[in-house]
Amino acid sequence: MGLFDFLKKKGPEDFLEPIDVDDNAIVALADGRMIDVTTVPDPVFAEKMMGETIAFKYDGDKVILCAPANGTLTVLFPTGHAFGVTTNNGVELLVHCGVDTVNAKGDGFRLLKKKQGDPVNAGDPIVEVDLKKLSAKYDMSTMLIISNPNEREIAFIEPKEVKRGESVIK
Repeated sequence: MGLFDFLKKKGPEDFLEPIDVDDNAIVALADGRMIDVTTVPDPVFAEKMMGETIAFKYDGDKVILCAPANGTLTVLFPTGHAFGVTTNNGVELLVHCGVDTVNAKGDGFRLLKKKQGDPVNAGDPIVEVDLKKLSAKYDMSTMLIISNPNEREIAFIEPKEVKRGESVIK
């Protein structure tokens, strides 16, 4: 820690507690509600064209989306609307925040401290989402997609209220 690190402005992401899970875990990105992805108004997600998928809804004006697993941040769109994590055991996960939010061109998303290629632990903050701003124009369902299960059988639990870091797989 440098001499003047205490002067750096702290954001809400700096106060999230670390989460300790094993490398097989896939966890909730934030506190919210898991919903049936077939209710999302986008057929690519609703029909699970990219892989096994679950969706989340979040309340409040803003939400911090965190890494769903231990691994590497292999994809981080500069717009902040989507990111991918390859777990330490080779499972590829994609998080997509909102429907058609790529059209926001990053307005309403704030990338946090992680960069593409960085190692991540489940629960590490990745992006802050301005739900209030974005929900005026977009459906803000957030999808968690298992784009490559790496020859593993992975199934999501039934939709329910979840807390950041809580397991979302059976």
